[in-house]
Amino acid sequence: MSGEYIRVASLQELQTKGRQVVKTHGKQIVLFKSNSKILACNNRCPHEGYPLSEGSLSNDCVLTCNWHNWKFDLANGKTLVGGDQLRTYTTKIIGDDIFVDIMDPPKEIMIERSLANLKASFRRQEYDRMAREISRFEKAGGDPLEPVRQAVLWTHDHFEFGMTHAFAAAPDWLTLRDQEGFSAPERLIPLVETIGHMSWDSLREQAYPFTTKQTPFNPGKFEKAIEEEDEETAISHLNDALNQGIETDTLFKPLTRAALNHYAGFGHSAIYTYKIQQLISHLGDTVRAPLLKALIRNLIYASREDLLPEFKHYASSLEKWETNTPSPEHPLEIEGAGVNEALSLTLKYASDDPEKIFSRLLRQLARNMLYFNLDIMDRWDNSVSSNVSWLDFSHGLTFANAVRSHCRSDPDLWPKALLQMACFSGRNASFVDFDQDVDTWNINDSDLFFKEAKSNILDHANPEFIVSSHLIKIMTAVEVEVRQEPNGIYVPELLAATNRFLSSPFKRKHTKRTAFQALEFVARED
Repeated sequence: MSGEYIRVASLQELQTKGRQVVKTHGKQIVLFKSNSKILACNNRCPHEGYPLSEGSLSNDCVLTCNWHNWKFDLANGKTLVGGDQLRTYTTKIIGDDIFVDIMDPPKEIMIERSLANLKASFRRQEYDRMAREISRFEKAGGDPLEPVRQAVLWTHDHFEFGMTHAFAAAPDWLTLRDQEGFSAPERLIPLVETIGHMSWDSLREQAYPFTTKQTPFNPGKFEKAIEEEDEETAISHLNDALNQGIETDTLFKPLTRAALNHYAGFGHSAIYTYKIQQLISHLGDTVRAPLLKALIRNLIYASREDLLPEFKHYASSLEKWETNTPSPEHPLEIEGAGVNEALSLTLKYASDDPEKIFSRLLRQLARNMLYFNLDIMDRWDNSVSSNVSWLDFSHGLTFANAVRSHCRSDPDLWPKALLQMACFSGRNASFVDFDQDVDTWNINDSDLFFKEAKSNILDHANPEFIVSSHLIKIMTAVEVEVRQEPNGIYVPELLAATNRFLSSPFKRKHTKRTAFQALEFVARED
């Protein structure tokens, strides 16, 4: 007999009982006598581990787990109803002895099977099955990051507008996973959250193919194509750059400029560019092409909010930015200033050290978030323009974290980045209440705060991936800023604002507001 057959029972005993559970070599196997066949499979249902020895076996060898009605064909091992695959075993009878081949498949086969099963779980967005398949992949000896790479490859061209927070939050989840002190379940969570979010955002989406054309790569023309919202030309430049083997850092220079050429996508363009850099660093060249293509498409589709009336003075402020004009002696203060005033005040400090201006603006963004008037978020009879939530404030902080990195790599970007931070502050100025008592949110021990915040995020209980992605993103961005300058002027408010954000209700569905605004809108339609 080939394989690794071992004796597990006698035929006479099995015939008497009809089914029998045997434990051997760390396995729990259930044997069934069905007509003239001896069938064997894992006694634990691959769904939730309930004993299949308590299941129902039909005459045509279909085994039903009676807990959730999953069905398995023991003749060929296929799952007929359910998801996860059931392990079956080949049997032999010699005399009165039943032998079972307990040899495990080669690791390469088990790894390949786990990835295939993981991909199958995408169709129904089976979060718990994803966790099991990733665990099986790791148990088989696979690189735990490989399922993430594969998920990128499966989904990158299924996001109609290029990319989502599924990719943007991924490097933060993976960074959290790399930190010491976490248990095995806690180290699994970032992988499941990352892959689960990709699955959710691509669910039932068709493929949106990228062009395969190649145009000789030119950084200026590459950036110009993005500015002109010409995806085919931009991607064709990228295809040639990838074919030439041009380094990732070289490609990100025009991409970062493109991301900050406008106050774009409510800061998402700069944030996404920063996060894709980090994600490529985590996962390697295997996913470089798909991630860059997804980013470029997103940059092209991003709204350009500096073209809106509210931010019309952004462009003229940028044109007036002069670094040879003396700055006022007193520090920049823009508390309570609307967009135009915030831009004007920031412009006066053009000659100051950009990092100092950055610190002042970041402090104001943190203060705005700390004093956010939650009553506004809960209102239902307001106009669409006043649909404000925590994300209007948290994005200012994650944006700041991204642009500091961008501008340190390319200092020419500071004027755009600082004025866009002023736009964030001015935009939110009318939604704060500085008369609130916020002392309860102060943090005295940042190390303890981050430790507890990470623990809570790993057990966040939010059903929406978009919520958990913002929790991990804001916590990561704030920790980076605090670690960089522990004594920065913005640190106390930044920690307090984050504490309040993480501790406060996050209203995501506004049923009454939606109904009210729909009726108001339709009533005014021509």
